[in-house]
Amino acid sequence: MKLVVQVRLLPTPEQAAALEATLRAANDAATWVAALAHTQRVFRNYDLRRHVYGQVKDRYGLAAQAAQHVIKKVADAYATLHAHVRKGNLGRPGSVRRERVLARPIVFRPGAAQPFDDRCLSWQLDARTVSIWTVGGRMKGVAFTASADQLALLAAHRKGESDLVCRDGRWFLIATCDLPDVPVRAPDGFVGVDLGIANIATTATATATGTGTGTGTGTGTGTGDGVRHSGKTLNAVRHRHRELRRRLQAKQTKSARRLLKKRRRKEARFAADVNHTIARRIVTEAARTGRGIALEDLQGIRDRVRLRKPQRVTLHAWSFHQLGHFIAYKAARAGVALVHVDPAYTSQACSACGHVAKNNRPDQETFACTSCGFAEHADVNAARNIAARGETGWAVSHAA
Repeated sequence: MKLVVQVRLLPTPEQAAALEATLRAANDAATWVAALAHTQRVFRNYDLRRHVYGQVKDRYGLAAQAAQHVIKKVADAYATLHAHVRKGNLGRPGSVRRERVLARPIVFRPGAAQPFDDRCLSWQLDARTVSIWTVGGRMKGVAFTASADQLALLAAHRKGESDLVCRDGRWFLIATCDLPDVPVRAPDGFVGVDLGIANIATTATATATGTGTGTGTGTGTGTGDGVRHSGKTLNAVRHRHRELRRRLQAKQTKSARRLLKKRRRKEARFAADVNHTIARRIVTEAARTGRGIALEDLQGIRDRVRLRKPQRVTLHAWSFHQLGHFIAYKAARAGVALVHVDPAYTSQACSACGHVAKNNRPDQETFACTSCGFAEHADVNAARNIAARGETGWAVSHAA
């Protein structure tokens, strides 16, 4: 499996200026190549290289390997764009949005990431420095900082390209690490994970063994079956940031804009930390008990649901995809089985008798079966249904 390790560079002012000039030249070249590719309708890497390779080197002062990476970056960007078009992510054929996107060439920001391979970038892990190619020549001794775990990963598994990124005036290198696959253990049952907004994640097994609750900043505590990782604190943080952004945007002063720029990623970092914590706890518990993990397949949910306008902000701020991605890669590293199941009617079906009815769930928290009288927290009941579907899906897929 592939992981990325992000380390922060600590360049001197002169080194930072050289890195900035390199990124600007590479992205200016990429924008020019993208415009030519759009005009000539040439999008394959090999074909683009025949058209622009020499001109990219001469016009923008790029070395041979850097020019190759610029051309490949453009080809990959158009490949991603065309994949989104084929999937319908940019609208139906003939829609205004789709036609507007296809009518314009791709433009790269001056500070967009630029890939470097081992010919352009070398790591000195003991000294915690890197040597990197710039438009002004090879620059040695650029310091970086990393944790002990990051250094161990880089030393043992770094392979392939590393991306140079400038974010809010800070420089980062994002290195690719190729880790050996961990064999997936045969699960002894499954833990169902119900994703939501009031409760970020609720875990339960198919068979009830007790009850538990979780509160706080997205971390859950509980005994037995049915652990709820509350989203109360995260939702409060999102609401506070949203109101602060609204007030600052209304002011339109220089200091307000400066504060907006300073805080623009704070909410996202907090939400990612909460998701990492929840994912680690879910995977650790599944590995400890020898169970697998069953997740809902929520792809396209934002297009399926119909909400009132005040609810749309909350739905679109819901980072269920990020949490699912964190659980997936942590499970793969731990050798824990993971399956995705159909989420249809998991919140309306009784985990005891299987009866499905909209009236089974009178409100957000309550589940009371109108057929057998079974009562439970609604999210715990849904998690049990997901766990049962995970066991069925695993049995069907591994029947041979």
